[in-house]
Formats: sequence, C-alpha cells, structure tokens
Amino acid sequence: MTWWASWAAERAVEAPAQRGLTTLDGIMQYPLACLAGIIVGFVLGLIGGGGSLLAVPLLIYLVEIRDVHEAVGTSAVAVALTAAMSLVKHARRQTIRWRSGIFYAAASVVGAAIGATLGKSINSAKLLFLFALLMVLAGIMILRQRGPAQQTKGDRQPMVRRIVGYAACTGTLAGFFGVGGGFLIVPGLIRATGMPLINAVGTSLISVSACASFTALAYAGAGDVKWLVALLLSGGGWIGSSGGVWVAQRVSVAGRHALARIVAGIIFVVAAGILYKTL
Repeated sequence: MTWWASWAAERAVEAPAQRGLTTLDGIMQYPLACLAGIIVGFVLGLIGGGGSLLAVPLLIYLVEIRDVHEAVGTSAVAVALTAAMSLVKHARRQTIRWRSGIFYAAASVVGAAIGATLGKSINSAKLLFLFALLMVLAGIMILRQRGPAQQTKGDRQPMVRRIVGYAACTGTLAGFFGVGGGFLIVPGLIRATGMPLINAVGTSLISVSACASFTALAYAGAGDVKWLVALLLSGGGWIGSSGGVWVAQRVSVAGRHALARIVAGIIFVVAAGILYKTL
C-alpha cells in the first residue's frame, strides 16, 4: 500500500472519532434530527416562542453534534427556513405590520452581525454555559407572557428610538446564539410600538428570519453547518408546528397558560442540565 493510500485509510477511520461520532451515530443523526425538529416545531406552534431555544441542546445531546459551533450554525439555518415558511402563513392572514417589521429587522441585523462575530470567537464550553443562561431568561419571558396589548399612541421619533434599542439587543442575542429570538422580539415589538400580540407574533418573523439567515451565513462561511441535518430539522419543524397549532386551537386560554408553564419548566430543566455539565 502506498503512503498516500495508507494515510487516506487512517483518515477515514479517524474522521468519525474526531467528530465524536461512530458510523452508526452518523446514520442515526438523520431520523433524530427530524425528531428534534418535530419537538421544536410543536413547541413553537403551541405557545409561539421558546421552541428554537431547544434546538441547540437537542442537536448536541440527542442528535449528538459534538461541536457547539456546528450546533449553533445548523440551528440557525433551520430557524431561518422555518421562520420564512411561517412568515408566508402570517402574510396570507394579514397579521403583519410590514413597516415596523422591516425597520425592526434592519436594526436587528446589525446586532446579529455583531453577535455572530462574538459567538464564533467564544470557545464551546463558555458558549454553552451562556446559552443555558439565555434559556433561563427565555423561560422567565414565557412565564410572563400576557394577552393582547392595547395599541398605544406616541411620538414617531421616540418609537423609532425604542425600536432601534430593542432590535439591537435582540439581534445581538439571536446572532450570538443562533436562535430566532422570537421570545424577545415579540415583547420588544409590543413595547416599542404598542401593536397587538397577534400582529407582534406575525411581524416578529421578519426579524427572526433576517437574523437567523445572517447568522446562518456567518457560521456557514466558517464551515460550521451540517446542511442535511438542518434541512431535516426544518422539515420536522414544519410537521411539529402544524401539530402544535392544531392543539393550541383546541385548548382554552387557561390551558395555553398551563402549557406555557410546562414548556418553561422543561426549558429550566434543560438549562440546569447544561449548567451542571459545564460547571
């Protein structure tokens, strides 16, 4: 055997180990990615937020993508695709405030650029620790969700300043962690513009898809995206979201609040597990 053939054979054996995967693990990644997408999509369809935060832990611990940066980049692709598909649904229902949404998205993309740059420069252990803290914040935000906000009247210039402030913060977090950030964007839009909740949910998808797309491109440029896993995650998300919406339409308001508390509890448990493993 020539030296280059020997080298190639050794690399073929070493590559799965370097990725933290056996051959069986590599095969099982794909159905598990679809299952993870169904879980994420179901949560998003059920309560409208927090589901995308489960994507990264599921990719790491269920799909077994060992590299945290790869999990973040792959999650960002799936979030961008899912948000874009959901945006079309909301556009058909005319629940989107396009002017506010586009302005919010433009400001949040600047934050996403900063966040993605910072996220790629942080080592995996610290990034996972910070992600767990973000999950705790998400759980708190989900528990504090309320009913529709009342439209408020205000001076255009202060409203613009509020939009820029909220958008910059949420965009930075979305870019840093590769999440949609809807759980922060929705209340940000409500506080900045006073729009009703249903409009904030639809309008937020403009920013979610924009931030996630920019983050995905940033991580893809560094080679930190598993494309087939991302597509399967998105496909599962589409299936799961349909089921989540179906269940949400059939439970009472009290039931939705109870479900939100359950999901928040799950997020807290997952966050605690991550903190335990990283500390």
